[in-house]
Amino acid sequence: MTEEAKDQQVAPEVGTGGDAENEGNKLEPAKDKTLRLTVPKMAEIKNDEIPTGKGTNEALLRDNAAIRLPYTGFPWQEEANIYIAGHRIGFPGTNSDLAFYDLDKVGNGDKVYVEDSDGRRYTYEVFEKKIVEPTDLSVLKRVEGKNILTLQTCTLPDYTKRLIVKAELKGIEGA
Repeated sequence: MTEEAKDQQVAPEVGTGGDAENEGNKLEPAKDKTLRLTVPKMAEIKNDEIPTGKGTNEALLRDNAAIRLPYTGFPWQEEANIYIAGHRIGFPGTNSDLAFYDLDKVGNGDKVYVEDSDGRRYTYEVFEKKIVEPTDLSVLKRVEGKNILTLQTCTLPDYTKRLIVKAELKGIEGA
């Protein structure tokens, strides 16, 4: 992979919309903001720890399957867009290696699970899949009155666009 392609794989630097951590909670926020992600349709995403960090933080993107962008939502909020980005190819021998390679296999109606540090499990159902330009920051916006999860990776074979999968919160266990 060329250096230019590697540079194009990163997520936006941060989310939008102010301090999403402290707005409109449905549940008490988890003590630790680290999340875990499971996507049954994806081979590599099974209970993976998802830290928060900038899309330009190479160490976080290398050492983790994905990251949650700062200033995006959390699952315990009434209205949120939890924005998680991961490498499609990643770095061999690390947790990012092929982590989001098969995100394109996830489609409408598929389930995605997020667990917070307090053990609550949030079930999301996919409702949209699309390809956008890397400069399209509209994918970071919240959807009024909804709690959604957005997953992002790069397109193949050239990494020039972004594959976006959006899912809506359908249930919470352990609340």
